[in-house]
Amino acid sequence: MDATRALREIAFWLEREGAPTYRVRAFRRAAAVVDDLPDLDKRVASGRLTALEGIGRTTAAVIEAAHRGEIPDYLARLRSEVDVPEHGRRLRAALRGDCHTHSDWSDGGSPIAEMAVTARELGHEWMVLTDHSPRLTVARGLSAERLREQLEVVAGLNERLAPFRILTGIEVDILSAGALDQDEDLLAELDVVVASVHSDLRMAAPAMTRRMCAAVANPHVDVLGHCTGRLIGDRKRPQSTFDAVAVFEACRDNGVAVEINSRPDRLDPPRELIRLARDIGCEFSIDSDAHAPGQLDWLAYGCARAEECEVPADRVINALPADDLLARR
Repeated sequence: MDATRALREIAFWLEREGAPTYRVRAFRRAAAVVDDLPDLDKRVASGRLTALEGIGRTTAAVIEAAHRGEIPDYLARLRSEVDVPEHGRRLRAALRGDCHTHSDWSDGGSPIAEMAVTARELGHEWMVLTDHSPRLTVARGLSAERLREQLEVVAGLNERLAPFRILTGIEVDILSAGALDQDEDLLAELDVVVASVHSDLRMAAPAMTRRMCAAVANPHVDVLGHCTGRLIGDRKRPQSTFDAVAVFEACRDNGVAVEINSRPDRLDPPRELIRLARDIGCEFSIDSDAHAPGQLDWLAYGCARAEECEVPADRVINALPADDLLARR
């Protein structure tokens, strides 16, 4: 087994299970060191791997085992502990891409290229890069100038990664009155726009309803992101209140997909709202909202919820080829 690949896969599984960032970085850093080593055979034979900056006892043991052609114990354990939902496998197999991902241009932890390569390794044909808009300063949201710079970077990466495609996008904040937090002309240039509420989450229901309906009526919006804003698990946050029938009817009438957010700490919207949106006739986007490569595999959780709620694959926009997705705009 290739040592670099083993280290990167360990980082992937650690990210998927939500391990602390420092642990993930330790394995990625070790992978980078091994990549630059001209004399790995000699280093392993001498037992002096830990003398290298960025390699400790744990990562050295992984490298030595992989170099012997074995699956490292650390990697074998992580593989055996992967939590794969029982439901959703049929729908997961139908997905061709992911409409909601982040890179280190905003609050993600990895470069665009690393996110894209991992998405390709997972079998995606495409992914949409949706870093945050400028108002979300805590997430290093992109100004119009930085977003235009990112578009040039994506164009270059697409030349290298073809036929895999990175589609241009943004997760744009829905401001308090329903306007969008980015230049309208620039939004028109993007392939996919995910609009999400990140502030004033406790707004009164009538105002929140007007806010969300105004946003999805904007012709540039393609997906309504994590619509209730809830957080579950250790970071609990109650869901926002709004007239879900009115919001989902607005989504249906404006051709905006309702996101089924797959993050384990969100799983948003709740099942009863997924069923309501389904009955109203909405389309859906099952997204990872990944902020790191390993989190791209969280799509399985959203697919499980969608399948439990009997969402048909022909109403899931990321089951489309990229050209068909773009034709919806």
